[in-house]
Amino acid sequence: MVLRFFIRVTIFSTLVLSPLLLLGQETARDRGRAFATELLTSAKLPGFAVAVSVGDSIVWSEGFGFADVERREPVTPSTRFRIGSVTKLLTAIAAAQLYERGVLDLDSPVQRYVPSFPDKGSTVSTRQLLGHLSGIRHYGRSEFISRVRYSSVEEALGVFKNDSLLFTPGTKYFYSSYGYVLASAVIEKASGLDFLRYLSKEVINRLGMASTVPDYNDPRINQATPYSFDASNNVALDTTFNDNSIRWAAGGFLSTANDLTLLGSSLLKDGVLKPETRRLLVTSQKTSDGKETGVGLGWRIGTDSLGHRFFHHAGVSLGGRAVVMVYPDSKVVVALLTNLSFARIGEKEALLLATMFSK
Repeated sequence: MVLRFFIRVTIFSTLVLSPLLLLGQETARDRGRAFATELLTSAKLPGFAVAVSVGDSIVWSEGFGFADVERREPVTPSTRFRIGSVTKLLTAIAAAQLYERGVLDLDSPVQRYVPSFPDKGSTVSTRQLLGHLSGIRHYGRSEFISRVRYSSVEEALGVFKNDSLLFTPGTKYFYSSYGYVLASAVIEKASGLDFLRYLSKEVINRLGMASTVPDYNDPRINQATPYSFDASNNVALDTTFNDNSIRWAAGGFLSTANDLTLLGSSLLKDGVLKPETRRLLVTSQKTSDGKETGVGLGWRIGTDSLGHRFFHHAGVSLGGRAVVMVYPDSKVVVALLTNLSFARIGEKEALLLATMFSK
């Protein structure tokens, strides 16, 4: 599945992206703005935010449409959106920090840190959790929405910890958000801090992501109103309540486009992680038979038609869609956010914008 996606992206970039490489930043902003305006209509987005950074500077940040359609409140660069699985990148950084500090062995059995997690007869490691090679299942059909409040990460493990593995760890790639829930329990035990506290103190604050917070469904938080497609494919207010205490590490955060460029930029410079640790995040893991998965620790890895690597991840949640993409050679980071469930935007659109600003 991962490899098929990269093939589709390569075809798109061959046909559309290459002529845009010569655009200057001002022209790129004009083209990007026109593209974003058209996308707002064609994808039926209530609101949409985009930010692009080059090197250490944000060169374009703008909101389109409405954070709240009924109240006609416009999206601004400070509007928070639900980022879904882009949260996993924060979790991966947290684990990588602890590995770098020598308090987390990525290849030890998870029971070394979380003894309450049952032995499955095969070693499940944190590295496998972060690369979706663990064999732990994903959400069941009825589990995408949760109304249960869990008092701790360890309590949330009870939802899946007694289930059988889907396969022997390391033998297959299978996307698992519950794997990240278990990874957050490992991070808690290895760090000695509550997961949300560790993430806030050691990752979010150190990255300068001042607008990135857990999604407590708190109406006092400035965030975009969630929308979804109704049965007639029209955009409608989504009032579904979803408690994120089951998924803090996997998809439970709010953020802004500017903050997500800071997250992407963390791959490009010293600060939170050393260079060798950053490389670990974006080095493809392999299955036990030697096949590359196209996923490192959290980050997905692609190559465009010109042979340039890029790193990316997307997320979907109730009333939210987010994408972050990093072009390391040109030091370009793109973040896209919208307040619509299953919005028709993704890596293809982020790749287009990233290439507009690449030199």
